[in-house]
Amino acid sequence: MVFTDKHILNHPASLVIQSLQGLTYQNPHISLDAQNKVVYRTKIDKSRVSLICGGGSGHEPSHPGFVGEGMLTAAVAGNVFASPNASQVTRAIELVDGNEGTLIIVKNYTGDVLNFGLATEQYAASHPEKSHRVKFLVVGDDVSVGRTQGGLVGRRGLAGTVLVYKIAGALANRGAGLDAVYDVAKWVSERIGTIGVGLDHCHIPGTSASPSHLSSNEVEIGMGIHNEPGHAHVSPIPPLDQLTTSLLDLLTSTMDPERSFLPFGAPGSGNDEVVLLANNLGGLSELEMGGIAREAVDQLRGRGLKVQRLLVGSFMASQMPTSLNMPGFSLTLLLLPRSGEESPCPGSEILSLLDERPDTPGWKWCSQLPPSWPSSSLATPPETSSTSQSQGHRLAAPDPTGFVDAIRRAAQAVVQHEAELTRLDNIVGDGDAGLTHKAGAEHVLRAVQNGDISGDDVIGSVTHIAQAAGKGMDGTSGALYSIFFSALAQGLYDSTVTGKSLTLAVWAEALRTALSKLFTYTRARPPSRTLVDPLAAFVEELEESGDFNSAVTKATEATENTKNLEARAGRATYVEVEKVKGIVDPGALGVTVILNALVK
Repeated sequence: MVFTDKHILNHPASLVIQSLQGLTYQNPHISLDAQNKVVYRTKIDKSRVSLICGGGSGHEPSHPGFVGEGMLTAAVAGNVFASPNASQVTRAIELVDGNEGTLIIVKNYTGDVLNFGLATEQYAASHPEKSHRVKFLVVGDDVSVGRTQGGLVGRRGLAGTVLVYKIAGALANRGAGLDAVYDVAKWVSERIGTIGVGLDHCHIPGTSASPSHLSSNEVEIGMGIHNEPGHAHVSPIPPLDQLTTSLLDLLTSTMDPERSFLPFGAPGSGNDEVVLLANNLGGLSELEMGGIAREAVDQLRGRGLKVQRLLVGSFMASQMPTSLNMPGFSLTLLLLPRSGEESPCPGSEILSLLDERPDTPGWKWCSQLPPSWPSSSLATPPETSSTSQSQGHRLAAPDPTGFVDAIRRAAQAVVQHEAELTRLDNIVGDGDAGLTHKAGAEHVLRAVQNGDISGDDVIGSVTHIAQAAGKGMDGTSGALYSIFFSALAQGLYDSTVTGKSLTLAVWAEALRTALSKLFTYTRARPPSRTLVDPLAAFVEELEESGDFNSAVTKATEATENTKNLEARAGRATYVEVEKVKGIVDPGALGVTVILNALVK
């Protein structure tokens, strides 16, 4: 397994400064000291405490994306994964120096601690009258590194750092003094825990791609944001629910002397309240992040923890989320103070500080309320009957058992062809054909298993197949199959009204009706390089010859011929002509897989 070395940029050496310049274009309220790579607020209120953070680039939106009113006053950027030097940090302190002092917050990485710390001491030495007005805070929230392993170095700083300076920034914006801002920031830093998980390592621009140490079916728990190895490798990749359980065990443990970093109460007591941050390390889709957030909230509730706020998105990536990405995520918990517990401010105030919307492009939307149960889980609409049309007009197959066996065989064949359909659609379409067909087929197999597919009621069975396609298959294919089978059921129903029995001729007539009905909803006509090609060839040959095997052969030939056709409909229309030459259309192949399975 090799991770990608592809990036969209002018040159690796200019990437960081050009990205910071782009950020200033996006936010006219910030400025850039290009020589020192310092992003800072253009208009600084000298009567407010200033906050500075920073570190190596590649974790965007951390930290420059959080510069703005209500969060950071300045951020200092190093090269990718490299700490800025002390002179850069000193320049940042000078740019934001005000009457109320400066709080410097850094993640616990040796380079950041040394260079930001050196700058703090140098500034204090050169401005002794201001030495008491600069405070320094190191944040280490990683729970994957145990106390023994961490030794003198301590825990790594991860996405929880963002919560520290979000809360501290809001408090400073309210006018609190330096000591108060520092005390709250320090308290929050001691109440956060983060655990990350990655499917692969990210790539640094300008370096050669190299083989990953993770196999294609392996995940790493506890991976750091600079490609550092994690706590454990797990193979095969577990389902999300099992993976989340493992992560939350590490975050909430009170029995592990190595990792009981947060003072949770007794399990299931219901007295603990938390803020949950689900952070995209850069390479996961919003679709996946939504599922991760849901799973984490549900499991936390199952453990008796009250989730008071949920934040989801890229807050601290392991490389920039748009191109230089790590496929993974981290979960951060902030344990709020319990009633009566000693803390610089009550939990309600911490939530209030977290809820205040900063004027920064990097901060993600938050509802300012606890996550609610999804409305879809409160009520389930009743299932509609799928057999009412066939009541009183049941049409039995000559061989009822053989009819059901053929349907089962066809559905199983589609499931078995998922990988090939996916491979073809990755070339000529959007890559979903395999999973779409498989989902529809699995719905049909469930209908067979539940007894909804019966050779004693062919019309009702075909209606069930239409519904399975409509519910199980998303996109164009699902709609086409559902329309076709719904119309086929109507055609078969019409034959019962006229008193006909189920013969091959009746099937041919009903199939012609279904194809004509389908043509009222799609402009595709053979030859179009779509599923219509084999479907039409099958229907026409069956109608003309009355020979089922011959009709299947014609459909197979039509599918094979799609290799030589220019697309006139479907997604392949938008693909380069040369790219699809010699490639069978996946939709057409799906039809012939079904038909060939029916005759075996």
